[in-house]
Amino acid sequence: MSSSELENKKIPRPAADRLLSLLKTAGTRTTAELGEALGVTTEAARQQLLKMAAEGLVESRPESHGVGRPAQRWSLTAAGNAHFPDRHSELTVQLIRTIRTELGQSMLDRLIDARAAEALSAYTTAVAGAADLGERVARLTAIRSREGYMAECQADGEAYLLIENHCPICSAATECQGFCRSELELFAQVLGADVSVERTEHIIAGSRRCVYRIEKRAADRAGSAALPSRKTSSK
Repeated sequence: MSSSELENKKIPRPAADRLLSLLKTAGTRTTAELGEALGVTTEAARQQLLKMAAEGLVESRPESHGVGRPAQRWSLTAAGNAHFPDRHSELTVQLIRTIRTELGQSMLDRLIDARAAEALSAYTTAVAGAADLGERVARLTAIRSREGYMAECQADGEAYLLIENHCPICSAATECQGFCRSELELFAQVLGADVSVERTEHIIAGSRRCVYRIEKRAADRAGSAALPSRKTSSK
């Protein structure tokens, strides 16, 4: 076979890749439509789609046309869309460099502070009314998960660990570590003056994840322990 024939020959791609591309370019489609486009049976397409759904790449919703079993219409999830090129990280880094070069570091710091102020307002509202530190950390964890940090919290003795398994602003934070500094300060402000927040693992420093150890300050723990317990007298 000649080199030109090799270049023109279509190399089969895995079914999952082909389905992702179809859903990206054609939008939502039924199982039957996807099977026809792939040249496979509807059942074969359904089995592949179910596997991809289990991986979080696609999702379906029923579409009824009157009598009979409703058809499933499939679309990409955020994770499915993430399989396609996205240059937002590169653009963000370019913008940071431009701001620093054209307007100066002080202006970049002001922008970071403005971003932190907005987050402080939203986070403070979210944790307001929490019964204790554990609930405050749990609410903060939920916010961070929604923002794409894949966050979880764990109890660690009298302390709590806020674990972030992903950093959606990693490129920006690598270029300008002011983002990381502002987040550490943000957590301390949101969780309260009686709380210490220490970053023990850091993605930017080469760790697999970011981990924050959160606990009551020693003086506050000692003060709570020293408070006399109330006793009810029986008459």
